[in-house]
Amino acid sequence: MSWLWAIIVGLVLGVIARAILPGKQNIPLWLTVVFGILGSILGNAVATWIGVNETDGIDWIRHLLQLIGAVAVVGVGDMLWQSIRGKKGKRQRT
Repeated sequence: MSWLWAIIVGLVLGVIARAILPGKQNIPLWLTVVFGILGSILGNAVATWIGVNETDGIDWIRHLLQLIGAVAVVGVGDMLWQSIRGKKGKRQRT
């Protein structure tokens, strides 16, 4: 069940991160999910590092750090995806 939860959280965080980032991201949905999962892992690691991973009630700081991680990973991942794919989504002038 934890894998299913990770995929759902990755999808939600990835989609929110894409909405926050300016412009259009040219990455497929499956890659958005992967980047969202990686961002949540990064956010959890930072939350553990600064000592806010386990709090009473809702872990708002941890969730915010997960979202920030997802935005960072989606932003960097989109640039890498475009460079690998040769920016096929954009027209090139000849």
